[in-house]
Amino acid sequence: MVSVIIPALNEQDTIAEVVRFSLQEPLVSEVIVVDDKSEDDTVKNAQSAGAKVIISDVRGKGLSMRDGIRTASNQLLVFLDADIHPYPEKTVSRLVQPLIENECDFVKGAFARNAGRVTELVAKPLLKIFFPELSAFQQPLSGMIAGKKSFFSKIDFFTDYGVDVGILIDMFLMQARVKEINIGYIENKSKPWQQLGKMSSEVSKAIIQKATLRQKDPVNLNELGLMHVITEELGTTVKDEMQVLRKMVVFDMDNTLLRGRFIDTLAEKYLFEEELNRLRLTEKHPAVLTKRIANLIKGLSMGELLQTAATIPIVHDAEDVVNVLRSNGYVIGIISDSYQLVVDYVKSKIGADFAIGNRLEFFEGKATGEVIIPSWFYNNLESKCHHEVCKTNALMHISKRYNIAIENCICIGDSENDLCMIQKAGVGVAFCTDNHLLEQEADIIINKPSFSSLLLLEEKKYSKGTVQQFHFQQ
Repeated sequence: MVSVIIPALNEQDTIAEVVRFSLQEPLVSEVIVVDDKSEDDTVKNAQSAGAKVIISDVRGKGLSMRDGIRTASNQLLVFLDADIHPYPEKTVSRLVQPLIENECDFVKGAFARNAGRVTELVAKPLLKIFFPELSAFQQPLSGMIAGKKSFFSKIDFFTDYGVDVGILIDMFLMQARVKEINIGYIENKSKPWQQLGKMSSEVSKAIIQKATLRQKDPVNLNELGLMHVITEELGTTVKDEMQVLRKMVVFDMDNTLLRGRFIDTLAEKYLFEEELNRLRLTEKHPAVLTKRIANLIKGLSMGELLQTAATIPIVHDAEDVVNVLRSNGYVIGIISDSYQLVVDYVKSKIGADFAIGNRLEFFEGKATGEVIIPSWFYNNLESKCHHEVCKTNALMHISKRYNIAIENCICIGDSENDLCMIQKAGVGVAFCTDNHLLEQEADIIINKPSFSSLLLLEEKKYSKGTVQQFHFQQ
């Protein structure tokens, strides 16, 4: 019989399905969920699905795997990831069949999906250098594995992202018979960009540490020096490659994502259009204008503001296009000189990753007439234009936060307030604009209220310097 072990941390949404899937396999007599001190309903959901749950003493996937091995009552063990649903049919039987037939001692599960970025940029190159015998493995970092308890019990588990490749290397060093099996198609969650550097470091550390401890043909001082050089070069290469891979799309909100301007709609509803137009004609300082306009909405409640925002249509395909772009690896955000309360509302409607706007102050749920312009809108030593307040400064701020070069950003806007951002971004898009200067500076012009052209833009891989002004008529 087979024991399935599932290390888990805050996987309440999928853990029950993984447990039930495992118990459907006739060969499985027990499912053990090793909880890493989850702060959600992972434990409750796992138990209700029929798993035996143990709590790991210390956080770390490797330690959880070790605890699961000690608890397992069977000699054939399968490890599954807790965050994948659905698994391909017969995943468990495909993993254990080579063990049952005594073809091997350890099985590494591969699946029909392109290997991840850390696999291609870090794990495979290092394995080719230090463990060429393992370089043919398609997915050396896969966490879906099976093996004999007698072999697992001898492994010194890493506690971090290096655990899976460490197990593969240890099995090889123990002269276990190792086999890779394709279990079918799996769509697992991509790691956030912020985690990839940490993952790269821990995977490379695991491979190099195992290489230095290799009993047969031990590494000498010259090779250690070579390792140091290789590691430095690898770190530089990975950093450069990650910078190239990261990409972002930034939308303006008013008259771009929204088919109208929020403050104008509010002014029409609450009858301060005349005062608003007068301010726009007489006040030329952008920060002062922003503060004086905020005074016009003094006394309005949060509910009244959001109800007004809800009356303005969002471009019909915005949510669908954002979903596709995010699935293609883009970070999606909104930078607006409107109010954070409204920008956050639009962000939630389209599924963006971030939103930046001006912050209205409220007292007892009503606007005080005061507004705070976030510091990252203001000119600083790194500013790319001379304006005191500019969206480009916010773009630089957020691109640093996500470690994405501005050259890898696509910015979409409709007005002169978006001009600098569109000029400085990798690709600037003028959207349904009547501003001739913006059209002249933009790389792409979209004349109809639809964002589907952005998917064509991604497909054709346009970038600043290679794009002559291009019009999308839809």
